[in-house]
Amino acid sequence: MGSYVEQYSNSVQIIKKRPSPRDPTDPTYSYENQCYKAAEFDHPYPCTKILWSPDINGGAKDLLATTGDYLRLWSVADDGLGRGTLLPKKEALLNNNKNSEYCAPLTSFDWNETDPNIIGTSSIDTTCTIWDLATQTARTQLIAHDREVFDLAWARGKDVFASVGADGSVRMFDLRSLEHSTIIYETPNLDPLLRLEWNKQDPNYLATFMIDAQSTLVLDIRVPSVPVATLGGHAGCVNATAWAPHSSCHICTAGDDSQALIWDLSCMPKKPVEDPILAYNAEGEINNLQWCAKQPDWISIAFGDKLQIREYLSLFFVSYGDNNSCVLTI
Repeated sequence: MGSYVEQYSNSVQIIKKRPSPRDPTDPTYSYENQCYKAAEFDHPYPCTKILWSPDINGGAKDLLATTGDYLRLWSVADDGLGRGTLLPKKEALLNNNKNSEYCAPLTSFDWNETDPNIIGTSSIDTTCTIWDLATQTARTQLIAHDREVFDLAWARGKDVFASVGADGSVRMFDLRSLEHSTIIYETPNLDPLLRLEWNKQDPNYLATFMIDAQSTLVLDIRVPSVPVATLGGHAGCVNATAWAPHSSCHICTAGDDSQALIWDLSCMPKKPVEDPILAYNAEGEINNLQWCAKQPDWISIAFGDKLQIREYLSLFFVSYGDNNSCVLTI
């Protein structure tokens, strides 16, 4: 979980869930004390994104990556104190512009699940960079958009990714043929697109949303230019989306209206998707969300100074509160 403080000094906290009885009627059970801070480390500037490595064969150390001014890799291992706490260590700082003191901030990144040795980053300097973590060098850097690039997402597999940016377009790239790109979608007034999520269960579908928009656009790469569905339901700006890791037709959206909404898209494109199937009202504007791949019953949301982990098919949740948080990963 990353802090959001408008100054140089920020931090990343690693939160763990305590083992405890699952029955909320048990007298030893407490919702508020189910999470604790297992580690914390300083981070220059707020993180724009945090992700755990998708490599399930990583050994004793867990790896995570963060973006902000640079792409950084961190390892986390048990500190040996027997308290469930962890010892973080910075493994690498990756910079592809070593000939200049100027650093173009990175807006986001995505970790390739098929080949965890690959990370792609997006930047305000209109470029996307594909990193080789084994050699800690850039495989390639390309001018992806006409203006700032705000997000990047890998498709299923190791070659295809897409990006969105301030020019209002969704562009798809293939590492095997970077001479060309495909414009999947452009907003009618070229309004900036902020975030992008690729459906890993059905790679024909992407989800994105415009800055200050109250709806999420679902795109079908087989039918470019026109959204296959528009998910409304929010009374405030959408801030985050997450596809279900275990289902091809479910997606969660969250926004400034303090709502997290889960949608069933199984009827599209035959019928419009009008209403969510589940809704949760948080205590504040939701800044970010993650849908856990290993335990798909769990969704985490960040709002204000709280992290809340929710089991979406029940009323059970655990929460943790500390500094203002805007970026998280589970």
